[in-house]
Amino acid sequence: MTQNVPDFSELLAGARRSAVHLEMRDTYAGQDSGRFAEFQRTGIADLDPDSPFWTPWTSMIREAIGRGVAIRRARIVSEPVTDYVRYEHTLTVANVSIGEQVRWLPRRLASDIALPGNDFWLFDGRIVRFNHFTGTGAWADPRVEMREDPAVAKLCTDAFEAVWERGIDHEKYTV
Repeated sequence: MTQNVPDFSELLAGARRSAVHLEMRDTYAGQDSGRFAEFQRTGIADLDPDSPFWTPWTSMIREAIGRGVAIRRARIVSEPVTDYVRYEHTLTVANVSIGEQVRWLPRRLASDIALPGNDFWLFDGRIVRFNHFTGTGAWADPRVEMREDPAVAKLCTDAFEAVWERGIDHEKYTV
């Protein structure tokens, strides 16, 4: 299933109604640039959505939301949470401040939800961009896979909506 996959920015720019992201891992530390280690040492994270760290992301998201695209992110997490999920939870303040909607679902509440094998972004309910990671949270090869098969899009839509329905709003979820 290796193919040339458009950049995330291209897929988001093409979205007209929605972009949803389901994250199911307890660590993504293998792709971190050292900020996680700094957070572990100091407890401090960059929460300014206009900082150089955030600007590439926040510019894309703000532009999409400005066009009327709803951006939702759901995370399935083990409890007690890992240090990396604690870091993500801290950072999520910036995501929410620019208009992303974020919910968290304890893994124990997801046992009866049919989930795809990988994290994904779903654009307008029809284009799925799967993200591939190693066991340590580093990007795998290939990093991403794109699918436009209606059955795959339905699986991802159903999974995301089930997680979203059960999820706890970021503001109410504590780690």
